[in-house]
Amino acid sequence: MEIRMVYITCANIEEARRIGRDIVEKRLAACVNIIDKINSFYWWEEKIQEDMEVVIIAKTKRSLIQALIEEVKSRHSYECPCIVTLPVLEGNTDFLEWIIKETKN
Repeated sequence: MEIRMVYITCANIEEARRIGRDIVEKRLAACVNIIDKINSFYWWEEKIQEDMEVVIIAKTKRSLIQALIEEVKSRHSYECPCIVTLPVLEGNTDFLEWIIKETKN
């Protein structure tokens, strides 16, 4: 199984909920978790920025990553959204199989 966790930052809770629901409805992810109100510091336009953001963590499989990235980018307010994937090396086999079952073939 090639399960991936996808880390996405959003400008606010409404955007995160809209994107999260969309990728689950389209079965690009089996599940998303939304973590509200994170503090972010980052370089943008030649200076350090400080913002409150929201994180989406999506559970999916490797074969859907490109479609998921394109879907998120098409709905995202940022010019350059953070969308990164992390491989899942181990875990509850029942849960990992559930991710496979609940996403597109």
